[in-house]
Amino acid sequence: MPASSDPNRSYAAAHFALELDGKDSVGLFRSIEGGGIRADVMTYQLGQNYDRWRQVGKPKFEDIKLQVGMAMSQPFYDWIAKFFAGEADRKTGAIVAADFYYKERARRTFTEAMIKELTFPKLDATDKNAVYMTVALAVEGIVFEKGSGKSLDTPTGFDKQKLWTAANFNFKIDGFDCCKRVTKIDSFTVKQNIIEHNMGGRRSSIKTPSAIDFPNLAFYLPEADAQPFMDHAMDRITTGTVPGRLNGSLETFDHNRRTLCTLTFTGADVLAVSPDRSDSTTEDIKQVKVEIYTEKMEFKYNAISL
Repeated sequence: MPASSDPNRSYAAAHFALELDGKDSVGLFRSIEGGGIRADVMTYQLGQNYDRWRQVGKPKFEDIKLQVGMAMSQPFYDWIAKFFAGEADRKTGAIVAADFYYKERARRTFTEAMIKELTFPKLDATDKNAVYMTVALAVEGIVFEKGSGKSLDTPTGFDKQKLWTAANFNFKIDGFDCCKRVTKIDSFTVKQNIIEHNMGGRRSSIKTPSAIDFPNLAFYLPEADAQPFMDHAMDRITTGTVPGRLNGSLETFDHNRRTLCTLTFTGADVLAVSPDRSDSTTEDIKQVKVEIYTEKMEFKYNAISL
């Protein structure tokens, strides 16, 4: 029997797919991790007896973490948009592992999955490498299953995956034209708190969504352009003047200046303005770090074709 047809032969983990709501695949990933099962050990001791008895506690299902770029399907980005809007859209699906010949060898079927966190990558005008978002999914149940042996579709969209690079972005804040020369934006994470609820004779926990925590944004621009933010910080922080909340957006685009996705934020204000260290031995352009808070963010994906 050929080695490739042996169902018990070891295989590499380079080929995998994610199924959602019965769809065979929702896009091209860089990596998938997590999705395991574990339990805490419960220890009992009776009276003055020094012996201890142990048993397995309730099952806990690990979060599933995905690294994704701009090669996903529209339904996946719609799911992300609902996450930003505070809509807990639950999905059922599976992580499928395949061998070198794209034959399905194993799968982990999960239920009641919700987006728990989304980490946006660091953007830097000097970095030409492709970047990826990290999406964490909280699930209520996972079942390990043997693969069916069917062939997966050969993934496409590798060129599209490379469209999103760290250097291609536009950062805007209404009323601050100096943002045109923002050079770097730190990575940030949007989190939705997940509450675990135990009831009756159910062994596993029911997971329910709670409030979404929108993070602070930190960006950098030349000190020569930072005076408007310094003036705003002085008015807002030191004198207590309320000049009004800020609104803006973060837009990413490909090499042809086609928009890939847009993050719109509202209810923002300046928290800190921090000039770089001054050093006589360096010839780098003097930068200023500006940190703002936000009350709400919206995500919008713009589908493009190659």
